[in-house]
Amino acid sequence: MGARKSPDSSRVPDWLTVVALGLIEGVTEFLPVSSTGHLLLVENAGWLARQSDLFNVLIQSGTGVAVALAFAGRVRELILRRDEPATRSYVLKLALAFVITGVGGLVAKKLGFTLPRTVMPVVWATLLGGIAILIVEWWLRGRRLGGEVTWAVAIAVGVAQIGAAVLPGLSRSGATIMVALALGLTRPVAVEFSFLLGVPTLLAAGAFEAAHSLRHPGPAETGWGMIVLGTLVAAVAALITVTWLLRFVRSHTFVGFGWYRIALGLVILAGALRGA
Repeated sequence: MGARKSPDSSRVPDWLTVVALGLIEGVTEFLPVSSTGHLLLVENAGWLARQSDLFNVLIQSGTGVAVALAFAGRVRELILRRDEPATRSYVLKLALAFVITGVGGLVAKKLGFTLPRTVMPVVWATLLGGIAILIVEWWLRGRRLGGEVTWAVAIAVGVAQIGAAVLPGLSRSGATIMVALALGLTRPVAVEFSFLLGVPTLLAAGAFEAAHSLRHPGPAETGWGMIVLGTLVAAVAALITVTWLLRFVRSHTFVGFGWYRIALGLVILAGALRGA
């Protein structure tokens, strides 16, 4: 399946590696902890065989499908009420954020930005992202938040997605939700906008990477059966996680995720320094 196995992970069956990576992707994609960062970390630690970028991007597409299912009622409402001004405005703001992300992603690709295969960039993005969450949550204390997604929010969220795409460990959901919160949205509304934007973003990224792989196959053959397995596992895990998080944000802040990121970053940093 295109895996480049390390000595430590060579004993792990391919299917078990794929299931484990699918679970990691599904659980972490929509939590503000960075799925790409977690995938890179377990691969660099030698616990699981390193996968191609094609695999990592396509299993993210599975999580996009899961979100579409989780928000099926909201998506249906947007379709049925598409002629209403408020609905049309909301959809256009989603479209604007998606276009900003797409253009930014293509520019980053042209400039040669690729996912790093080293741990340190992920460590620093994880630490700084955790600190940023704590700062935003502290700043929001006592403030009155609103439920209207403005054009400024749409633009800022689109830009945040670009940053998350080129800085693994930053977290796409974490960056977009925190930006939306900082600009005055309530947590449920910020989460909804971030997650709905994630559907076309993740599906488009998967389609782009698949088309690129078919036109320019790598040196190792890709096991599409394993990719499908990983995508299905990621989708199921993401559906469960998103359903839980939507309930969680109604009465909780993201402070716990901030401390988790800081603790995780420090543990990984200590391990990296010890192995240096």
